[in-house]
Parts: sequence; structure tokens; C-alpha cells
Amino acid sequence: MNYKQKQRIEQLTESTLIIGADIAKSKHMARVQDFRGIELGNLLLIKINS
Repeated sequence: MNYKQKQRIEQLTESTLIIGADIAKSKHMARVQDFRGIELGNLLLIKINS
């Protein structure tokens, strides 16, 4: 593990909220998890009609 990655991991605290998003062409997905990796709520799916 390199030094930068270790520094980023050490920044995670109990008040950290992680939001991940996949921005594909027509469907976007997002989810939220806490600092332990436990998913909060349901997966959010957004369909884009063009």
C-alpha cells in the first residue's frame, strides 16, 4: 500500500459518508455507505431519456 492511499484511509472517521456513483450513458446508479462500508438506504437508479 503506498503512502498516499494509507493517508486517505486514515482520514475516514465515524462521521465520514461515502457516496459512489456510476454515470453510464442512459442509467446512473448511486449508493451511500458509512466509513465501515455498510450501505445506508437503497441503491438509487436514475434513467436518462434522450
